[in-house]
Amino acid sequence: MTDSELHALMTAGLSTVATNILALYVAYLTGVVEDAAGHLMAASVLGAPAALVAAKLVWPEDGRPETMGHVPPVHTAGHSSATDAVINGAMDGVRLIVGIVALLIAFLGLLAVANSLLGWLANVQLETLLGYAFRPFALMMGVPWDDADKVAELLGTRTIATEVVSYNRLAAWTRDGLIGPRAALISVYALCGFAHVASVAIYIGGTAALVPERRKDLAKVAWRALLAGTIASMMTGAVAGVCYTG
Repeated sequence: MTDSELHALMTAGLSTVATNILALYVAYLTGVVEDAAGHLMAASVLGAPAALVAAKLVWPEDGRPETMGHVPPVHTAGHSSATDAVINGAMDGVRLIVGIVALLIAFLGLLAVANSLLGWLANVQLETLLGYAFRPFALMMGVPWDDADKVAELLGTRTIATEVVSYNRLAAWTRDGLIGPRAALISVYALCGFAHVASVAIYIGGTAALVPERRKDLAKVAWRALLAGTIASMMTGAVAGVCYTG
């Protein structure tokens, strides 16, 4: 795969969600946002084409894909027996889990250190700083002015603390009347994705464990993939803002 293709693959993973996690979001939002399950399914479907668009805008193809114009031969590692296949599969699984856990500890540890330093130096958190950065984008998605700060904070929290925390907070704010129905619906779409630091660690650790020869390439495309995944999520939020009729 070229770097652009690898970037698009990672962006697609960061812009969509797993079915079991989608069920958790539905549990949070049921009774708070009307037809929450339907909106989350729509957001998940919209995330796929949005991911490709955002990925190619952020990192256009600058190489020559091996699949251009023909199907390249596929080379697979043969196994001498069923037992050999089980052993190799188990070892691949162990490398995958160890790689994910190691990078999660490293990335989340660095975030904790950064938050501690910011709190000590300026009494501020990374989520708050990102919230300021996301406010113009919240307005561009169609969020009302009075709710833009709240939605921007949710997007900043998603980037640092995962979308699970953001959806939980969204449900509480909507239930308490702290955020309007239009802003809540746009947030349902804009938060539907794995575009956060923990997922970057998971993708790099998991993929690098299986194809260690691409470790440098993964490190090179990872943060741009996070940017593209965030853009893709906000694109789906903008679609919701355009289509919302109240």
